[in-house]
Amino acid sequence: MASITLTQPEIYRPSRSILLFRYLRRNIGLAIGFFILLLLVAFTVYGLATADLSDAYPLSVKSKQPPSLEFPLGTDFFGRDLYVAMVVGLKQTATIGILAGALGTLIGVLLGFVSAYFGGLLDTIIKGVCQILTPIPALLIQVIIAGSLDKRDVTIYTMAFVVVLLAWMGPTLVIRAQVLTMKERQFVSVAKLSGMGDLGIIFGEILPNLLPFIAAAFVNQVFIAVYASFYLAVLGLGPLREPLLGNTIWAAQAQSAFFNNWWWWPVFPAVALVLILGSLALINMGLDELANPRIRRAE
Repeated sequence: MASITLTQPEIYRPSRSILLFRYLRRNIGLAIGFFILLLLVAFTVYGLATADLSDAYPLSVKSKQPPSLEFPLGTDFFGRDLYVAMVVGLKQTATIGILAGALGTLIGVLLGFVSAYFGGLLDTIIKGVCQILTPIPALLIQVIIAGSLDKRDVTIYTMAFVVVLLAWMGPTLVIRAQVLTMKERQFVSVAKLSGMGDLGIIFGEILPNLLPFIAAAFVNQVFIAVYASFYLAVLGLGPLREPLLGNTIWAAQAQSAFFNNWWWWPVFPAVALVLILGSLALINMGLDELANPRIRRAE
């Protein structure tokens, strides 16, 4: 009599790319944020590859020209092609945001881990410094520092340094709170009983579980850095010769662009800044849902 063998049906496991697509389809805000950001990146990369970047600086083209086929975004009072200026300005804004955001997040992660995991006097000092500095308006301190610098020495890297001076406190407190919770979990206790050292527990057990929080903190810091660089430039405290988006708006205000009917001069940089900040805000909210299990919806 022939034996009958029953085969267990295979369980379908969707790939990571499919899971990501499903999550983006459900989290519309995150998908829109990524889409806008990709458009801005594509615009900047295409412009950097095809445009003459010297046209982003004064006396390069005919001044005060409205948008046309020759100058898609027009030109300003100083003879700059605003399309090229926006391309370079987006690159410089991204440089400031990523540099200040990465440094602020890195310092915050290091201080947060040291404070929460090792505790003691270090925890008291780090937590105390953060609690003292956090209520102080960052704008006031940044304006004072930027205003005291020699304008000839101000660069986009100087602006990133000014921004990052007060950009580490938020990530420090967030990571500290998460590490305090995480180090009491059972898997950390098991790792300690198995003889694993502190560095092994930090990098092998706790840090991988905090990557969504760190990613969300990084995006938030980039948002703060871009916004800070914008209002410092609008106040005339940035590198005035560089075509930062905030500098372009500040120059348009100084020359009364709207009253002279040069509407295109401040409008396009303002729209670009709204798109940048809006996309980062949407991405940050989407990553917050991904990192926070209390508000995360099941797939």
